[in-house]
Amino acid sequence: GLFVTDYFTRTPRKLSPFRSFASIELFHFHIPEDTVIAVWNLITFKEQGGTFGDQCPDRSITVYFRSGAPSVINPLHTHFPRDTAVPGSFAVTLTWTLPNRTTGVFNVTSPLPGDWFLAAHLPKDEGKISVKGLYEECQYLFQPQLIVQRLVNIAVLYPGHVTEQSMAPHNRSCLYKVFVPSYTSRVLVEVLRCRGAEGCPLWLRVRAKAPPLHNSTTLDCREHTPCQLAQDLPFWQHWYYVLVEKHPGVPGTISFQVTVQLTDCSRPSLARPPFLPSSASMNMPHSFGSAGGLALGDSPPPASPNDTKHPLPIPVTLHTQERCWPVRPTLRNELDTFSVHFYIFFGPNVSVPPDRPAVFVINLLPVLDSGGVLNLELRLNVSSLCGENVTVFGCLNHGVPLTSGDNTSVTCETESLAGFLLSVNATASLSRLRIPYPQTGSWYLSLRSLCATEHGFEPCTNVTAEVYLRAYLSPCINDCGIYGQCKLLRTNNYLYAACECKAGWNGWGCTDNAEAFSYGFQLLSTLLLCLSNVMFVPPVAIAVRSHYLLEAAVYIFTMFFSTFYHACDQPGIVVFCIMEYDVLQFCDFLGSLMSVWVTVIAMARLQPIVKQASVLYLLGAMLLSMALQMDRHGLWNLLGPSLFALGIMAVAWTARTIRRRHCYPPTWKRWAFYLCPGALIAAAAVLLYAFVETEENYFYIHSIWHLLIAGSVGFLLPPRAKPSRRLGPLPRRKGCGYQLCVNEQEELGLVDPAVASINSICTS
Repeated sequence: GLFVTDYFTRTPRKLSPFRSFASIELFHFHIPEDTVIAVWNLITFKEQGGTFGDQCPDRSITVYFRSGAPSVINPLHTHFPRDTAVPGSFAVTLTWTLPNRTTGVFNVTSPLPGDWFLAAHLPKDEGKISVKGLYEECQYLFQPQLIVQRLVNIAVLYPGHVTEQSMAPHNRSCLYKVFVPSYTSRVLVEVLRCRGAEGCPLWLRVRAKAPPLHNSTTLDCREHTPCQLAQDLPFWQHWYYVLVEKHPGVPGTISFQVTVQLTDCSRPSLARPPFLPSSASMNMPHSFGSAGGLALGDSPPPASPNDTKHPLPIPVTLHTQERCWPVRPTLRNELDTFSVHFYIFFGPNVSVPPDRPAVFVINLLPVLDSGGVLNLELRLNVSSLCGENVTVFGCLNHGVPLTSGDNTSVTCETESLAGFLLSVNATASLSRLRIPYPQTGSWYLSLRSLCATEHGFEPCTNVTAEVYLRAYLSPCINDCGIYGQCKLLRTNNYLYAACECKAGWNGWGCTDNAEAFSYGFQLLSTLLLCLSNVMFVPPVAIAVRSHYLLEAAVYIFTMFFSTFYHACDQPGIVVFCIMEYDVLQFCDFLGSLMSVWVTVIAMARLQPIVKQASVLYLLGAMLLSMALQMDRHGLWNLLGPSLFALGIMAVAWTARTIRRRHCYPPTWKRWAFYLCPGALIAAAAVLLYAFVETEENYFYIHSIWHLLIAGSVGFLLPPRAKPSRRLGPLPRRKGCGYQLCVNEQEELGLVDPAVASINSICTS
């Protein structure tokens, strides 16, 4: 056949260490139909500071593949919530072959068509809290590329018609496909009139959705006469691929005929078994009929002149295991993103008769619904059992309902079909099922009631069980509980939801408490972070005593908002917020930086030098507010104003040192007992904050940071300024009235009032 190659690529993205599914990078691809091979080229490279990161350590990268929906991964081996089904996926670990670049390849032969999802992440790290911009961080970038090779002009088989084929010596196989509509209970493929070799040396392979593989359903026509391959309970609304392959070493040309027969149980004119009830007797909405494509008995398109097709008689007998029942549809009610309720007509209470199953369909929209969680709940009305030992079994299957003719079977799986089993009885009247990231399309729920006896389960007689059925789509499992946050994430145009856990809780629904913080630990960490701000009380007292009232007000502001910010910032349940979180965070950061600013400006003692030194306080407040609004965690946005304040202090001290020809501050006691200890304490606090603080030790390292910063302020704040000896108190006349003193020279701006003598005009 003719092959066509398609190429797809995605933009490189930075990978993050795994903490939860919210920290992975998700990539979405679409594989077309009739694809025979898909090759993913997985490119990974390092960057550091805009260049190749040759010095970055090698960290393994794990990539997950899944068809139809994102992978449900569990690299930390945590526990899933109860009643949660975990679908499987492929995983590949990439190792580094070059210092700054590596490439991996992942091949899939005959992949399923439709949506494919790749999830990639780095291994979990120690959770170090790094200051943004302090050093060049190593970045690991991942870029997947997809190359697909698909067949075009695959021959289409029409049900009930014969296709003749000749296989030349240089050809080894012939590929066909047939579309299976809804309400098809059986697909029968048969090879007829095999000529050209002894014993019909052909292999017959059949597979749904994609071309057959070596492990697909296979039949050796040499050993089976007639050469018929049947598929019971085929997937509805999908292509089935038929591969006729020649045995190796067979010379000459082999000619044969291929025919396909579909058993349609929804057409009473074609097959009406005696047990199939009428529509009126079931008293429920029906959804029989073909939903697309060719149903049994429909006329195929006109054949081309080169094709040779002959109609075959269609059998009208319907075996017991090939029955299918009317499917009750559900009403879709969308409330929000990944918040969809599926209502049943004449529900939510469902009657399950003893002689037939009740079948329902839940339709999930392509792409839109695969990023949430499909929830199913069954609740049995025990009073409807009339004292019988009845068990209601539910089978949830994707693509086709499982309506086996064996009434005593309690399995939801066949050789080609896998499903999920639910059961309720008088003892356990409630059953739940959660499927994270479900595959889109049609999900079928088949309910049937069986009675338990000494010999196992048998069909019930004259007992109609009543079941409450609830089906809905939610973003996360139980909204991630009280120790998690359900986040809505986006990758390009694809939306999905995931839990981000806190307070040591883990798992898909934040229900794994193996490493969870106890209530006492949460209370202790909150009290440490909040009460450590009490260390600002001594600096406030020192500032008030030294007449630094503006500085004292800033320290009180910092102490107040830092206390309540950390009370609101806790990951557990010991949380108290007096304002919005963003407001508290901004005020805490602003107060901390303003404390540094006003302390350094006070140390500079600018009042004798600059006439309006208070302007610098206002300038600092405006600069710091602007920097915090730009980036609250950026290093230079926060460090720049602080260095500017230190520069002002250094200029002021240098000016005094040059003018006095003596080091300023002049006393060694001030350096030995105040400035040096305060500077060392502040430097220790900065080092702890920048290099030691991690997520695990945050509560006590950050508390020590509070203590050290507040303690350094108490050491660095200068003493009260002594009044100038040249400016003595002016005599005030006794008696009634008031006295107005005006310094003429100061008013004229002729001299510095700090050094000039007083020559005032006093009026009373």
